[in-house]
Amino acid sequence: MDIWDKEKRSAVMAKIHSKDTKPELLVRRYLYHRGYRYRKNVKGLPGTPDIVLRKYGVAIFVHGCFWHGHEVDGHLPAANHDYWAKKIARNKERDRRNKEKLVQMGWGVMTIWECQLKPAVREKTLLEMEYWINHSYLDRLRAKAAKPYALADDSLPVAAESEAGYGPSEPFDNV
Repeated sequence: MDIWDKEKRSAVMAKIHSKDTKPELLVRRYLYHRGYRYRKNVKGLPGTPDIVLRKYGVAIFVHGCFWHGHEVDGHLPAANHDYWAKKIARNKERDRRNKEKLVQMGWGVMTIWECQLKPAVREKTLLEMEYWINHSYLDRLRAKAAKPYALADDSLPVAAESEAGYGPSEPFDNV
């Protein structure tokens, strides 16, 4: 049984925001002060990631333990248990699909849980996040360096096609 009537419960639930939560603000503030630039809540990507570092190819989701069913720290309320179990199961499945789509698109995906930002473990979490971002960026650079002449149509670069020379065969037209 709920301790509030239907109207009061509705008012309380309406005040719960899905954007700019305290955990998101902690992560964003840390990234900004460390020199990372990002976009927030990018609607063009699956799942609308909370933070997108395009340069690094990383999408970060900052999840609340209750709403996203964190196995370690999440719990289901006793009141209306079946409703919440189904809702959180749908949320988890949606999150899994969205992350899968992002990975297929070539993004690195990271999930930071609300409980990982508690004061006792916050510094460790943020340092691990930064390490993962940099590691992901270096992997992207190495992959790019391994294919310096990879073109969309798998042809050779233009300079290697001509053996006669690099200059034009006819003088330029002065227009």
